[in-house]
Amino acid sequence: MNPAMRTVSADQIGAIKAFLFLLCLIPGAQLVLGWRADQLGANPIEYITHATGSWTLRFLLITLAITPLRRYTGLHWLVRLRRMLGLFAFAYGAAHFAIYLWLDQFFDWAAIAKDILKRPYITVGFTALVLMVPLAATSTNAAIKRLGGRRWQALHRSIYAIAIFGVLHYWWLVKADILQPVVYSLILAALLGLRAWWREQERRRQLSTPPPVAPSLKGKVIRIVPK
Repeated sequence: MNPAMRTVSADQIGAIKAFLFLLCLIPGAQLVLGWRADQLGANPIEYITHATGSWTLRFLLITLAITPLRRYTGLHWLVRLRRMLGLFAFAYGAAHFAIYLWLDQFFDWAAIAKDILKRPYITVGFTALVLMVPLAATSTNAAIKRLGGRRWQALHRSIYAIAIFGVLHYWWLVKADILQPVVYSLILAALLGLRAWWREQERRRQLSTPPPVAPSLKGKVIRIVPK
């Protein structure tokens, strides 16, 4: 790869982010326009609910794919797009849940509570959304400084559980056509498998590296005097 492609200027990053932002808005815009034009089929509420849920899962997987892409392509600036993609995953997830509350359940809180407790796919979906809230709330530079790098990273590793719950939510929701849930499951397994492999490689590397010798002991002979 051309080395010039591996680094981009601040202006280029700004342009890329602006383009990506508009690109991420397209699915939502299509749903709004389709709703207004009555082009979402016989059950538009179900269509929008499923579409926003699918895009939530897609954005989660795209967010998780940033690290492997960065490592294997050398395009380190891709990391600077990850926060936006994660926030769009939360935005579509929040829209997915809001549509369920408003257009499906009409804010019948008793029925909603029953659904969350009795239907496994709603339970795991709701859990995933709840776990996404602190990630979205701590997505700013100020939050990173306030929490500290290690605590912030530990918190944001919950995206792995969120993605797993998202796949389970989709898998348990569908009844006949499981092709898409299978595809999403395989992609997620590959993304998490890569991370597990990297950690195992790092563990082996650390075990194979001898511990450093203290500078004060280098070149000195240590004599053990019997008592």
